[in-house]
Amino acid sequence: MGTKTRLGIMMFLQFFVWGAWYTSIAVYMTAEGMGGLTHWPFTVNPIAAIAAPFFLGLVADRYFSTEKVLGVLHILGGLVLLTVPQFSGAPVVFVLLLLLYNLCFMPTLGLANSLAFHHIADQEKQFPLIRVFGTIGWIVAGLFVSLVLRMFVTGGSLPEQTPLPLYTAAVTSLVLGLYSFSLPHTPPPAVGERVSVRSILGLDALKALGSRPFYVFLGASLLISIPLAAYYNFTQLFLEATGFQNIAGTQTLGQMSEVIFMLLMPVFFIRLGVKWMLVAGMGAWALRYVFFALAAPSGVFWMIIVGILLHGICYDFFFVTGQIYVDKKSTAAIRGQAQGMLVLVTYGLGMLIGAQAAGNLFNAFLGDAGALTLGQWQQFWFVPAAFAAVIMVGFALLFNDRVDRPRAEATGDKAG
Repeated sequence: MGTKTRLGIMMFLQFFVWGAWYTSIAVYMTAEGMGGLTHWPFTVNPIAAIAAPFFLGLVADRYFSTEKVLGVLHILGGLVLLTVPQFSGAPVVFVLLLLLYNLCFMPTLGLANSLAFHHIADQEKQFPLIRVFGTIGWIVAGLFVSLVLRMFVTGGSLPEQTPLPLYTAAVTSLVLGLYSFSLPHTPPPAVGERVSVRSILGLDALKALGSRPFYVFLGASLLISIPLAAYYNFTQLFLEATGFQNIAGTQTLGQMSEVIFMLLMPVFFIRLGVKWMLVAGMGAWALRYVFFALAAPSGVFWMIIVGILLHGICYDFFFVTGQIYVDKKSTAAIRGQAQGMLVLVTYGLGMLIGAQAAGNLFNAFLGDAGALTLGQWQQFWFVPAAFAAVIMVGFALLFNDRVDRPRAEATGDKAG
């Protein structure tokens, strides 16, 4: 089996695990009487993302090969996730166990990316073709939850309202943990180097990468992740409110469009360059929320579907392009730190702020009612739409960078 195929399987399982529980947890919590706490899984997730660079900087970059660290974390995470549904009647313990699980899972995002980048030569052409298997994994997870698990649910309940998605993610995590030990050997890039707080925090990587355009990119990545949290947290509840039945399955339409745009990314890199791909990604976030808002009062089916389908541009053009941008600006010695720093800024600080902001906004609309009215959903979605639009305009005005990797300059490998 070729290296790219093995890396593709890794990405498939990595995002199958995430997609199996992440897009249904709010519906499950609501069914278990924790409807006012649904923003907490989307809060502990970014808290774990903030801790991830510490782990990457201290362990993965210095002491152990990447594939072994990846395997151990997924096995530990799978074991923790198996216990989570047992505490659905104890919300504090339930949330704390999700925190413990995410402390195992979130470092694996940076590890999987750095492992893949280590074994490819052309980031713009090869990484999207490997990363697309992660998107396919997320799609298969959503369809599995909505369609396959439905066969094991009785009494008219939706599978998303049961613990089955959590158990699915747990078992898959154990499988991925074992599989990780078979991945290509990826030695720690900073072995033997002195451990320092600066290196663990990624400050050395930030210093090496630091420039005005790079700081603008990091700032925009942080800010755009704030409205992003509203999508992951509340789209599943919005779909439930507007009458959708296959909630997790419907959300996979976004990942299906992600596959298409992922495969087209090499073409867009040539046509648009890094800057305008990033701008398009931010603009798609704003447009998606506008569609949701306009669709809300009457539950307009096609507008909601279009909003979900925009996920391909939203995610690929900003987050995957951002990962490639960071890697092209990095060297082998700081690759793990740099990817970990991006995880901290986006899935960490940005999503943490966003989860709390979106949760408080939702609860403000909710008041003492059991659910938002469709009119309230419209007001809710206009807020992240405006926020994302302002970030897009600011980034377009302030960002200007060429992203030639230093070691590739001799070959004229340029983008952006």
